[in-house]
Amino acid sequence: MKLKNSSDYISCAEVWIEYVAKNFSKREVNTILGDIIKHMTPDRAFEDYYHQLHSVISKILSHLHDFSVLFSLDKFLPFIDMFQKESAKVEVCKNIMESFIKYQTEPTSDPVTLNSLMFVCKTMHDSVTALTLEDDRRVISNLICGFIRKITFGRDFEQQLSFYVEARAAFNNLDPVLIQLIQSVNNLSIQTRNVVKGNHSRKTAAFVRACAAYSFITIPSLQNIFSQLSLYLSSGQVAMLNRCLSQGDAFLKAAISLISEIPKVITVDGKMRPTEPLLVNFISNFLSTLLAVPDNPEEGVLYLIRGMLNVIQDYTWEHNSKVIVYTNVLSLLSAICQEEYLYHIDKVDANDAMYGSDSKFLTEVSKICTTLLEEILTRLQELGDTESLKRQSGLALELFNKIVAHGDLTKPSMFTLATNLWSLAQKHGYGDTKQMVRTLELVKRKGARKEDRIYLDLANKMSLQSRA
Repeated sequence: MKLKNSSDYISCAEVWIEYVAKNFSKREVNTILGDIIKHMTPDRAFEDYYHQLHSVISKILSHLHDFSVLFSLDKFLPFIDMFQKESAKVEVCKNIMESFIKYQTEPTSDPVTLNSLMFVCKTMHDSVTALTLEDDRRVISNLICGFIRKITFGRDFEQQLSFYVEARAAFNNLDPVLIQLIQSVNNLSIQTRNVVKGNHSRKTAAFVRACAAYSFITIPSLQNIFSQLSLYLSSGQVAMLNRCLSQGDAFLKAAISLISEIPKVITVDGKMRPTEPLLVNFISNFLSTLLAVPDNPEEGVLYLIRGMLNVIQDYTWEHNSKVIVYTNVLSLLSAICQEEYLYHIDKVDANDAMYGSDSKFLTEVSKICTTLLEEILTRLQELGDTESLKRQSGLALELFNKIVAHGDLTKPSMFTLATNLWSLAQKHGYGDTKQMVRTLELVKRKGARKEDRIYLDLANKMSLQSRA
Protein backbone atom coordinates (compact mmCIF):
# COMPACT_ATOMS: atom_id res chain seq x y z
CA MET A 1 0.00 0.00 0.00
CA LYS A 2 1.39 3.37 -1.03
CA LEU A 3 0.70 6.30 1.29
CA LYS A 4 0.07 9.48 -0.64
CA ASN A 5 -1.06 11.63 2.29
CA SER A 6 1.97 13.44 3.78
CA SER A 7 0.71 13.15 7.34
CA ASP A 8 0.13 9.41 7.08
CA TYR A 9 3.46 8.89 5.35
CA ILE A 10 5.67 10.80 7.82
CA SER A 11 3.90 9.21 10.79
CA CYS A 12 4.80 5.80 9.40
CA ALA A 13 8.34 6.74 8.34
CA GLU A 14 9.08 8.27 11.74
CA VAL A 15 8.46 4.91 13.40
CA TRP A 16 10.12 2.64 10.82
CA ILE A 17 13.35 4.63 10.53
CA GLU A 18 14.47 3.39 13.94
CA TYR A 19 14.05 -0.25 12.86
CA VAL A 20 16.08 0.41 9.70
CA ALA A 21 18.84 2.35 11.54
CA LYS A 22 19.13 -0.36 14.16
CA ASN A 23 19.08 -3.45 11.94
CA PHE A 24 20.24 -2.48 8.46
CA SER A 25 23.22 -0.86 6.79
CA LYS A 26 23.81 2.75 5.74
CA ARG A 27 22.46 1.91 2.26
CA GLU A 28 18.97 1.22 3.58
CA VAL A 29 19.07 4.29 5.86
CA ASN A 30 20.06 6.43 2.90
CA THR A 31 17.22 4.95 0.84
CA ILE A 32 14.65 5.79 3.52
CA LEU A 33 15.98 9.36 3.83
CA GLY A 34 15.75 9.79 0.07
CA ASP A 35 12.18 8.47 0.09
CA ILE A 36 11.19 10.88 2.87
CA ILE A 37 12.67 13.78 0.89
CA LYS A 38 10.74 12.63 -2.19
CA HIS A 39 7.43 12.52 -0.33
CA MET A 40 7.85 15.69 1.77
CA THR A 41 9.26 18.08 -0.85
CA PRO A 42 6.16 18.54 -3.09
CA ASP A 43 4.15 21.62 -2.07
CA ARG A 44 6.72 22.17 0.73
CA ALA A 45 4.86 19.66 2.89
CA PHE A 46 7.89 19.41 5.20
CA GLU A 47 7.02 22.82 6.69
CA ASP A 48 4.14 21.25 8.62
CA TYR A 49 6.14 18.30 9.99
CA TYR A 50 9.37 19.67 11.47
CA HIS A 51 8.76 17.80 14.71
CA GLN A 52 8.46 14.42 12.96
CA LEU A 53 11.48 15.14 10.74
CA HIS A 54 13.52 16.04 13.80
CA SER A 55 12.43 12.78 15.38
CA VAL A 56 13.77 10.89 12.32
CA ILE A 57 17.19 12.52 12.77
CA SER A 58 17.22 11.77 16.50
CA LYS A 59 16.49 8.08 15.93
CA ILE A 60 19.23 7.78 13.31
CA LEU A 61 21.73 9.48 15.63
CA SER A 62 20.82 7.17 18.50
CA HIS A 63 21.93 4.12 16.47
CA LEU A 64 24.45 5.36 13.90
CA HIS A 65 27.56 6.63 15.74
CA ASP A 66 30.14 6.49 12.96
CA PHE A 67 29.96 10.04 11.66
CA SER A 68 32.21 9.41 8.68
CA VAL A 69 29.54 6.89 7.56
CA LEU A 70 26.66 9.20 8.48
CA PHE A 71 27.96 12.14 6.47
CA SER A 72 28.85 9.91 3.53
CA LEU A 73 25.11 9.37 3.02
CA ASP A 74 24.28 11.52 0.01
CA LYS A 75 20.75 12.12 1.33
CA PHE A 76 21.66 13.20 4.88
CA LEU A 77 22.54 16.87 4.28
CA PRO A 78 19.69 17.34 1.76
CA PHE A 79 17.42 15.97 4.50
CA ILE A 80 18.79 18.64 6.88
CA ASP A 81 18.11 21.27 4.22
CA MET A 82 14.38 20.55 4.48
CA PHE A 83 14.43 22.42 7.80
CA GLN A 84 13.81 25.83 6.26
CA LYS A 85 12.65 27.40 9.50
CA GLU A 86 15.79 28.67 11.25
CA SER A 87 14.80 27.72 14.80
CA ALA A 88 13.95 24.16 13.71
CA LYS A 89 17.19 23.83 11.74
CA VAL A 90 19.26 25.09 14.67
CA GLU A 91 17.68 22.55 17.02
CA VAL A 92 18.54 19.74 14.61
CA CYS A 93 22.10 21.01 14.33
CA LYS A 94 22.37 21.06 18.12
CA ASN A 95 21.15 17.47 18.21
CA ILE A 96 23.78 16.42 15.66
CA MET A 97 26.60 18.17 17.54
CA GLU A 98 25.53 16.75 20.92
CA SER A 99 25.61 13.26 19.41
CA PHE A 100 28.99 13.88 17.77
CA ILE A 101 30.59 15.11 20.99
CA LYS A 102 29.09 12.22 22.95
CA TYR A 103 29.92 9.33 20.61
CA GLN A 104 33.01 10.50 18.73
CA THR A 105 35.54 9.27 21.26
CA GLU A 106 38.60 9.61 19.01
CA PRO A 107 39.80 12.81 17.32
CA THR A 108 39.15 12.91 13.60
CA SER A 109 40.45 14.62 10.49
CA ASP A 110 38.08 12.93 8.02
CA PRO A 111 37.42 15.62 5.37
CA VAL A 112 33.79 14.62 4.78
CA THR A 113 33.02 14.73 8.50
CA LEU A 114 34.95 17.96 8.92
CA ASN A 115 33.23 19.81 6.09
CA SER A 116 29.78 18.59 7.12
CA LEU A 117 30.24 19.59 10.74
CA MET A 118 31.61 22.98 9.71
CA PHE A 119 28.31 23.48 7.87
CA VAL A 120 26.33 22.35 10.92
CA CYS A 121 28.31 24.60 13.31
CA LYS A 122 28.13 27.56 10.93
CA THR A 123 24.36 27.18 10.87
CA MET A 124 24.26 27.38 14.68
CA HIS A 125 26.73 30.28 14.79
CA ASP A 126 24.87 32.36 12.22
CA SER A 127 21.64 32.02 14.19
CA VAL A 128 23.12 34.00 17.09
CA THR A 129 21.99 37.63 17.17
CA ALA A 130 21.86 40.44 19.72
CA LEU A 131 18.47 39.09 20.82
CA THR A 132 19.71 35.54 21.46
CA LEU A 133 19.37 34.47 25.10
CA GLU A 134 22.62 34.09 27.00
CA ASP A 135 21.86 30.42 27.77
CA ASP A 136 21.36 29.65 24.06
CA ARG A 137 24.54 31.51 23.22
CA ARG A 138 26.43 29.46 25.83
CA VAL A 139 25.03 26.13 24.57
CA ILE A 140 25.95 26.89 20.95
CA SER A 141 29.42 28.08 21.99
CA ASN A 142 30.06 24.91 23.99
CA LEU A 143 28.98 22.68 21.11
CA ILE A 144 31.25 24.47 18.63
CA CYS A 145 34.15 24.34 21.10
CA GLY A 146 33.55 20.60 21.48
CA PHE A 147 33.76 20.22 17.71
CA ILE A 148 37.04 22.18 17.54
CA ARG A 149 38.60 20.01 20.24
CA LYS A 150 37.70 16.83 18.30
CA ILE A 151 39.54 17.84 15.11
CA THR A 152 43.22 16.94 14.89
CA PHE A 153 45.58 16.32 12.02
CA GLY A 154 48.23 14.51 14.06
CA ARG A 155 51.75 15.72 13.25
CA ASP A 156 50.53 17.85 10.35
CA PHE A 157 50.67 21.03 12.41
CA GLU A 158 50.40 23.36 9.43
CA GLN A 159 47.10 21.75 8.40
CA GLN A 160 45.94 22.07 12.01
CA LEU A 161 46.70 25.80 12.02
CA SER A 162 44.91 26.18 8.68
CA PHE A 163 41.83 24.60 10.25
CA TYR A 164 41.99 27.08 13.13
CA VAL A 165 42.26 29.96 10.65
CA GLU A 166 39.18 28.70 8.81
CA ALA A 167 37.29 28.23 12.10
CA ARG A 168 38.14 31.77 13.21
CA ALA A 169 36.65 33.17 10.01
CA ALA A 170 33.52 31.02 10.42
CA PHE A 171 32.86 31.55 14.14
CA ASN A 172 33.97 35.11 14.83
CA ASN A 173 30.80 36.13 16.68
CA LEU A 174 31.23 34.00 19.81
CA ASP A 175 33.82 34.88 22.46
CA PRO A 176 34.07 31.36 23.99
CA VAL A 177 34.83 29.89 20.56
CA LEU A 178 37.53 32.47 19.82
CA ILE A 179 39.03 31.82 23.26
CA GLN A 180 39.06 28.08 22.52
CA LEU A 181 40.78 28.73 19.19
CA ILE A 182 43.46 30.93 20.75
CA GLN A 183 44.12 28.34 23.46
CA SER A 184 44.25 25.58 20.83
CA VAL A 185 46.78 27.54 18.78
CA ASN A 186 48.90 28.17 21.88
CA ASN A 187 48.74 24.45 22.62
CA LEU A 188 49.78 23.73 19.03
CA SER A 189 52.78 25.99 19.53
CA ILE A 190 53.75 24.08 22.68
CA GLN A 191 53.30 20.75 20.87
CA THR A 192 55.70 21.98 18.20
CA ARG A 193 58.22 22.90 20.88
CA ASN A 194 57.89 19.47 22.46
CA VAL A 195 58.49 17.71 19.13
CA VAL A 196 61.73 19.58 18.52
CA LYS A 197 62.63 19.45 22.25
CA GLY A 198 63.02 23.20 22.41
CA ASN A 199 65.60 23.36 19.60
CA HIS A 200 63.75 25.05 16.77
CA SER A 201 64.82 24.82 13.17
CA ARG A 202 64.21 27.73 10.83
CA LYS A 203 60.94 26.12 9.71
CA THR A 204 59.56 25.37 13.19
CA ALA A 205 60.65 28.81 14.46
CA ALA A 206 58.68 30.42 11.63
CA PHE A 207 55.69 28.22 12.46
CA VAL A 208 55.55 29.13 16.17
CA ARG A 209 55.84 32.80 15.18
CA ALA A 210 52.84 32.26 12.89
CA CYS A 211 50.97 30.79 15.85
CA ALA A 212 51.87 33.85 17.92
CA ALA A 213 50.65 36.12 15.13
CA TYR A 214 47.34 34.23 15.01
CA SER A 215 46.75 34.83 18.72
CA PHE A 216 47.89 38.46 18.59
CA ILE A 217 45.47 39.22 15.75
CA THR A 218 42.54 37.34 17.32
CA ILE A 219 42.67 38.54 20.94
CA PRO A 220 41.53 42.16 20.28
CA SER A 221 38.28 40.86 18.72
CA LEU A 222 37.13 39.46 22.09
CA GLN A 223 34.40 41.39 23.90
CA ASN A 224 35.45 40.48 27.45
CA ILE A 225 38.41 42.62 28.45
CA PHE A 226 39.61 40.21 31.16
CA SER A 227 39.63 37.39 28.62
CA GLN A 228 41.86 39.60 26.49
CA LEU A 229 44.21 40.26 29.42
CA SER A 230 44.43 36.60 30.38
CA LEU A 231 45.12 35.49 26.81
CA TYR A 232 47.69 38.22 26.19
CA LEU A 233 49.55 36.94 29.25
CA SER A 234 49.29 33.21 28.44
CA SER A 235 50.15 33.81 24.77
CA GLY A 236 53.13 35.89 25.85
CA GLN A 237 54.29 33.08 28.11
CA VAL A 238 53.99 30.59 25.24
CA ALA A 239 55.92 32.91 22.91
CA MET A 240 58.70 33.31 25.48
CA LEU A 241 58.84 29.55 25.97
CA ASN A 242 59.41 29.22 22.23
CA ARG A 243 62.10 31.93 22.41
CA CYS A 244 60.02 34.32 20.33
CA LEU A 245 61.15 37.23 22.47
CA SER A 246 59.87 40.10 20.32
CA GLN A 247 56.44 38.44 20.01
CA GLY A 248 56.39 37.79 23.77
CA ASP A 249 57.21 41.44 24.42
CA ALA A 250 54.40 42.53 22.11
CA PHE A 251 51.85 40.42 24.04
CA LEU A 252 53.00 41.77 27.41
CA LYS A 253 53.01 45.37 26.18
CA ALA A 254 49.50 44.93 24.80
CA ALA A 255 48.31 43.63 28.18
CA ILE A 256 49.84 46.61 29.98
CA SER A 257 48.24 49.07 27.55
CA LEU A 258 44.85 47.41 27.96
CA ILE A 259 44.74 47.95 31.74
CA SER A 260 43.85 51.62 31.30
CA GLU A 261 40.71 50.63 29.38
CA ILE A 262 39.26 48.38 32.11
CA PRO A 263 35.84 49.64 33.28
CA LYS A 264 34.97 49.91 36.95
CA VAL A 265 32.25 47.26 36.71
CA ILE A 266 31.42 44.44 34.31
CA THR A 267 28.38 42.21 33.89
CA VAL A 268 28.89 38.64 35.13
CA ASP A 269 25.92 36.25 34.86
CA GLY A 270 23.55 39.18 34.60
CA LYS A 271 24.92 40.98 37.68
CA MET A 272 27.22 43.98 37.92
CA ARG A 273 30.56 43.11 39.52
CA PRO A 274 33.48 45.41 40.42
CA THR A 275 36.58 44.79 38.34
CA GLU A 276 39.18 45.92 40.85
CA PRO A 277 39.66 42.54 42.63
CA LEU A 278 40.01 40.84 39.22
CA LEU A 279 42.56 43.43 38.12
CA VAL A 280 44.64 43.02 41.29
CA ASN A 281 44.73 39.24 40.75
CA PHE A 282 45.73 39.66 37.12
CA ILE A 283 48.54 42.08 37.93
CA SER A 284 49.90 39.70 40.59
CA ASN A 285 50.01 36.89 38.01
CA PHE A 286 51.53 39.24 35.44
CA LEU A 287 54.29 40.34 37.83
CA SER A 288 55.29 36.74 38.53
CA THR A 289 55.86 36.29 34.78
CA LEU A 290 57.99 39.43 34.52
CA LEU A 291 60.65 37.94 36.79
CA ALA A 292 61.63 35.48 34.05
CA VAL A 293 61.30 37.93 31.13
CA PRO A 294 64.58 39.55 30.01
CA ASP A 295 64.84 43.26 29.26
CA ASN A 296 64.94 44.37 25.65
CA PRO A 297 68.29 46.19 25.27
CA GLU A 298 66.62 48.77 23.04
CA GLU A 299 63.98 49.62 25.64
CA GLY A 300 66.03 50.24 28.77
CA VAL A 301 66.25 48.73 32.26
CA LEU A 302 63.03 47.12 33.56
CA TYR A 303 60.99 48.83 30.85
CA LEU A 304 58.01 46.49 31.26
CA ILE A 305 57.85 47.09 35.02
CA ARG A 306 58.16 50.83 34.48
CA GLY A 307 55.39 50.70 31.90
CA MET A 308 53.19 48.75 34.28
CA LEU A 309 53.84 51.25 37.09
CA ASN A 310 52.94 54.17 34.83
CA VAL A 311 49.61 52.56 33.98
CA ILE A 312 48.96 51.73 37.65
CA GLN A 313 49.77 55.32 38.62
CA ASP A 314 47.29 56.77 36.10
CA TYR A 315 44.49 54.27 36.80
CA THR A 316 41.73 55.45 39.16
CA TRP A 317 41.74 53.02 42.07
CA GLU A 318 39.31 52.45 44.90
CA HIS A 319 39.48 50.45 48.14
CA ASN A 320 43.28 50.95 48.43
CA SER A 321 44.01 48.28 45.82
CA LYS A 322 46.80 50.49 44.51
CA VAL A 323 48.74 49.96 47.75
CA ILE A 324 48.31 46.17 47.48
CA VAL A 325 49.60 46.26 43.90
CA TYR A 326 52.59 48.36 44.93
CA THR A 327 53.48 45.92 47.72
CA ASN A 328 53.36 43.09 45.18
CA VAL A 329 55.70 45.05 42.89
CA LEU A 330 58.08 45.44 45.84
CA SER A 331 58.12 41.63 46.18
CA LEU A 332 59.01 41.33 42.49
CA LEU A 333 61.76 43.93 42.75
CA SER A 334 63.23 42.09 45.73
CA ALA A 335 63.35 38.88 43.67
CA ILE A 336 64.93 40.77 40.76
CA CYS A 337 67.86 41.80 42.99
CA GLN A 338 68.85 38.17 43.66
CA GLU A 339 72.02 36.83 42.07
CA GLU A 340 70.07 33.86 40.67
CA TYR A 341 66.32 33.89 40.17
CA LEU A 342 64.03 31.22 41.62
CA TYR A 343 62.75 30.19 38.19
CA HIS A 344 63.56 30.74 34.53
CA ILE A 345 62.11 30.16 31.10
CA ASP A 346 63.93 27.24 29.50
CA LYS A 347 66.74 28.40 27.20
CA VAL A 348 65.95 32.09 27.87
CA ASP A 349 68.41 34.20 29.87
CA ALA A 350 66.63 36.40 32.41
CA ASN A 351 67.96 39.64 33.87
CA ASP A 352 70.07 37.78 36.46
CA ALA A 353 72.20 36.47 33.60
CA MET A 354 72.07 39.74 31.62
CA TYR A 355 73.05 42.12 34.43
CA GLY A 356 74.84 39.78 36.85
CA SER A 357 73.99 41.90 39.93
CA ASP A 358 75.55 44.96 38.28
CA SER A 359 75.66 47.90 40.69
CA LYS A 360 74.01 50.29 38.22
CA PHE A 361 71.15 47.83 37.72
CA LEU A 362 70.67 47.39 41.47
CA THR A 363 70.71 51.17 41.89
CA GLU A 364 67.87 51.51 39.36
CA VAL A 365 65.87 48.86 41.22
CA SER A 366 66.53 50.62 44.53
CA LYS A 367 65.24 53.92 43.12
CA ILE A 368 61.98 52.29 42.03
CA CYS A 369 61.61 50.63 45.46
CA THR A 370 62.15 53.96 47.22
CA THR A 371 59.50 55.65 45.08
CA LEU A 372 56.99 52.87 45.74
CA LEU A 373 57.61 52.93 49.49
CA GLU A 374 57.06 56.68 49.55
CA GLU A 375 53.78 56.26 47.68
CA ILE A 376 52.61 53.52 50.06
CA LEU A 377 53.56 55.44 53.21
CA THR A 378 51.84 58.57 51.91
CA ARG A 379 48.66 56.57 51.36
CA LEU A 380 48.88 55.05 54.84
CA GLN A 381 49.20 58.53 56.29
CA GLU A 382 46.15 59.72 54.34
CA LEU A 383 44.08 56.85 55.74
CA GLY A 384 44.97 58.02 59.25
CA ASP A 385 43.26 61.34 58.53
CA THR A 386 39.97 59.72 57.58
CA GLU A 387 37.57 57.15 58.96
CA SER A 388 39.54 54.33 57.32
CA LEU A 389 41.66 53.25 60.28
CA LYS A 390 40.76 49.59 59.79
CA ARG A 391 42.05 49.71 56.21
CA GLN A 392 45.15 51.49 57.43
CA SER A 393 45.79 48.70 59.91
CA GLY A 394 45.39 45.96 57.31
CA LEU A 395 47.63 47.66 54.75
CA ALA A 396 50.30 48.43 57.34
CA LEU A 397 50.42 44.75 58.33
CA GLU A 398 50.56 43.73 54.64
CA LEU A 399 53.58 45.96 54.05
CA PHE A 400 55.18 44.73 57.28
CA ASN A 401 54.89 41.13 56.03
CA LYS A 402 56.46 42.07 52.70
CA ILE A 403 59.41 43.69 54.49
CA VAL A 404 59.90 40.66 56.75
CA ALA A 405 59.80 38.35 53.73
CA HIS A 406 61.91 40.38 51.33
CA GLY A 407 63.57 43.34 53.10
CA ASP A 408 67.10 43.65 54.45
CA LEU A 409 66.42 44.19 58.14
CA THR A 410 70.11 44.59 58.91
CA LYS A 411 69.76 48.13 57.57
CA PRO A 412 68.66 50.42 60.44
CA SER A 413 66.21 52.34 58.25
CA MET A 414 64.44 49.14 57.16
CA PHE A 415 64.38 47.79 60.72
CA THR A 416 62.85 51.04 61.99
CA LEU A 417 60.26 51.06 59.21
CA ALA A 418 59.23 47.49 60.10
CA THR A 419 58.77 48.32 63.81
CA ASN A 420 56.80 51.47 62.96
CA LEU A 421 54.50 49.55 60.63
CA TRP A 422 53.89 46.94 63.33
CA SER A 423 52.92 49.66 65.79
CA LEU A 424 50.69 51.34 63.20
CA ALA A 425 48.92 48.04 62.42
CA GLN A 426 47.59 47.83 65.98
CA LYS A 427 47.66 51.50 66.96
CA HIS A 428 43.91 52.07 66.95
CA GLY A 429 42.84 48.58 67.97
CA TYR A 430 41.76 47.50 64.49
CA GLY A 431 44.44 44.86 63.96
CA ASP A 432 43.36 41.26 63.43
CA THR A 433 44.56 39.70 66.70
CA LYS A 434 44.88 36.15 65.34
CA GLN A 435 46.83 37.34 62.33
CA MET A 436 49.08 39.50 64.51
CA VAL A 437 49.85 36.54 66.79
CA ARG A 438 50.65 34.30 63.79
CA THR A 439 52.89 36.99 62.32
CA LEU A 440 54.81 37.34 65.58
CA GLU A 441 55.29 33.57 65.79
CA LEU A 442 56.60 33.54 62.21
CA VAL A 443 59.17 36.24 62.95
CA LYS A 444 60.33 34.35 66.04
CA ARG A 445 60.79 31.15 63.98
CA LYS A 446 62.80 33.06 61.38
CA GLY A 447 65.04 34.32 64.18
CA ALA A 448 65.79 30.84 65.52
CA ARG A 449 68.80 30.46 63.21
CA LYS A 450 72.04 32.12 64.28
CA GLU A 451 72.52 33.89 60.97
CA ASP A 452 69.02 35.42 61.25
CA ARG A 453 69.23 36.86 64.74
CA ILE A 454 68.00 40.18 63.38
CA TYR A 455 64.51 38.66 63.25
CA LEU A 456 64.71 37.82 66.93
CA ASP A 457 65.63 41.45 67.63
CA LEU A 458 62.59 42.49 65.62
CA ALA A 459 60.36 40.04 67.50
CA ASN A 460 61.48 41.60 70.81
CA LYS A 461 60.20 44.95 69.49
CA MET A 462 56.86 43.48 68.43
CA SER A 463 54.60 43.91 71.42
CA LEU A 464 50.97 42.81 71.22
CA GLN A 465 48.44 45.32 72.51
CA SER A 466 45.58 44.04 74.60
CA ARG A 467 42.02 45.02 73.68
CA ALA A 468 40.79 44.58 77.23
